[in-house]
Amino acid sequence: MKKFVGISCTLFCLVAGTPASAEWFEVTGMANIKNGDHSKARRKAVNDAITQALLFSGASVTSVQTVTDGILTQDQLKLSANAEIQSANVISESQVGDTWQVTLHVDIMPQTEKCPISAYNKQIAITQSQLKNKHQATLGQIFDIHKATSERLYQTLNSQRASLEPVPYYAQPIEVNKFFNQRFDYNEQLIETVTANTNSQYVLLSQITDISGGEKLNGSLAFWKDDKYVRNFKMDFALFDALSHERIWQQQYSAQGIWPFEKTKLIDVYSDTFWQTDFADEIQSILNQVVIDLNGAVACLPTKGKILHIEGDRVVINLGRMHGLENGQLLNIAHNNPITDGDGRKYLHQIKTINQVRVVQINAQNAIAVNISQRPLNNIQLNDLVEIQVEPNESFSLIDE
Repeated sequence: MKKFVGISCTLFCLVAGTPASAEWFEVTGMANIKNGDHSKARRKAVNDAITQALLFSGASVTSVQTVTDGILTQDQLKLSANAEIQSANVISESQVGDTWQVTLHVDIMPQTEKCPISAYNKQIAITQSQLKNKHQATLGQIFDIHKATSERLYQTLNSQRASLEPVPYYAQPIEVNKFFNQRFDYNEQLIETVTANTNSQYVLLSQITDISGGEKLNGSLAFWKDDKYVRNFKMDFALFDALSHERIWQQQYSAQGIWPFEKTKLIDVYSDTFWQTDFADEIQSILNQVVIDLNGAVACLPTKGKILHIEGDRVVINLGRMHGLENGQLLNIAHNNPITDGDGRKYLHQIKTINQVRVVQINAQNAIAVNISQRPLNNIQLNDLVEIQVEPNESFSLIDE
């Protein structure tokens, strides 16, 4: 299992003659050394360190692999061009037991245009992934690999979250095939069920499409050695907005790793024995990248919620402390009036209103807000939408889609 060491210090360094200032971070990354491959362990340790720096600073990046695609020398890491990272210098690197440890000094330039709404969290339901080709799990009898991977993703997102607050929903199997086919004729009721049980604005669905075993690494002449195989791993992800049922992000990831066990050996996919293998390490690398991509996909999207209860000039909403809500916050209201076509498909239709409410009491998952206008909330209904107003002086920001 990959170990993470947090940010040891953060300082602001003013650059003379420039309006912007860079932040520098001293970060330490670690990765296990598998099969004596020090080069791979060093690369993963660098990725680990830079991932921490990026997530901590709030910088946006599409791929850590792209950022760290360069040559690691004794004193400097040459990075591919990226507007966010100015430089990354190696302070020290060494082997510590069975791990490789790299400490970097990373200079990150703040974004010229940061999304003010990124300061607010969005809850995301992590559902149980589906194993598409179950017969491929025969090698090692890893028929629960989809469950273990979903749990691992939740743990990874929970430890590295930036814009997203994960909610576990991986104990219950769900059918996701239709969400990934070309016709895209999925049942929206599944999204409704998940978000109703998790109070989440987003629902993440996934499926593992390939865990097939490849060629044997050991030759027939080396019969005295343990069997080792190259094994594939491919996984699809799709993120849905629970309020509009729209698919707002989709990505496929693939990797290969060494499967070090004999063909007849039964493997517990929840054990450290499995997660310390090269194959599982590749899975974890994918999950680390998924966390970064998910945060990037939603960072500039508004945090929205629903009205759960109305009592006079007071409303109860499903946004709370977990979302970054504070007392005194202003919320805009829009009617949720979906349009249904002849085939029964629903389309998001939001009707803007001039109504605003102010938060007066906050709980972990919900809050109470009061009407700030002399106009009564006569036309406001249950399940109408609320959105955090980021700039009080700006006009109403909900988009009529």
